[in-house]
Amino acid sequence: MVVPTKDRLTALYPYMSEFMIHRKILTQCGGDLEHSVKRRTTEQSSEEDIINILEEVTTRTRIGSGRIITVRKVSPVKLELEKLKYEQLNEAEISLRLTDKQESELPSLLYDRKEEFASDKELLGEIIGTEVKIILDIERPYPPLLRRPEYPAIPKSREDLEVYIKGLLDLGVIPKVGHDEKVEITTPVIVAWHNGKSRMVGEFRAQSTYTVPERYPIPKIHISLTQISQAVYITTMDSLKVFH
Repeated sequence: MVVPTKDRLTALYPYMSEFMIHRKILTQCGGDLEHSVKRRTTEQSSEEDIINILEEVTTRTRIGSGRIITVRKVSPVKLELEKLKYEQLNEAEISLRLTDKQESELPSLLYDRKEEFASDKELLGEIIGTEVKIILDIERPYPPLLRRPEYPAIPKSREDLEVYIKGLLDLGVIPKVGHDEKVEITTPVIVAWHNGKSRMVGEFRAQSTYTVPERYPIPKIHISLTQISQAVYITTMDSLKVFH
């Protein structure tokens, strides 16, 4: 397990049994625990190394009440659950309609169904071996509106663009065009800024103007869920008629 320097202590919390979520414990120890762990771990420290160091250091570190911090090795599944709680669910808005029992079971439910959600390595809804064709209502040669020339970007936006494009290439969302390949339709890409955060945006309004609309468009999932949220019974007939 490689632990980045700036997140080292955060990565150690899941190993601190009953004090797992009480980060103030480090300040109560007068910084001794933090200093000792930082000094004795490196970027290449393994999971076992970190646990051994914690076991040795924390047996000598007492809190005001005199209790000793105990350290134990947790199972990989429990560790993943803790990461899910404190890295993803920490910023999530959970419905107030859930009971305490349902809310406590939510992390386990999400973890058990993790393959059904998107990740940074696998996109939600990706279908291997199937391509979707976009049909235009015009023929070649395409109008200038669909063949926009390159334009310069400010240095800050260019740096962010390179990061976004590399990520899309790694995920296989976009292909890299060879020097001998001809591109007949180009799409302007801009970087939009909001509250200091950037987002890459593709300008597809021109393509939409010349695109033949789907006869049976796939419904938006969040709208469908909202429509059935008040339902008491859902029948197999409803399931058969979901799309058409």
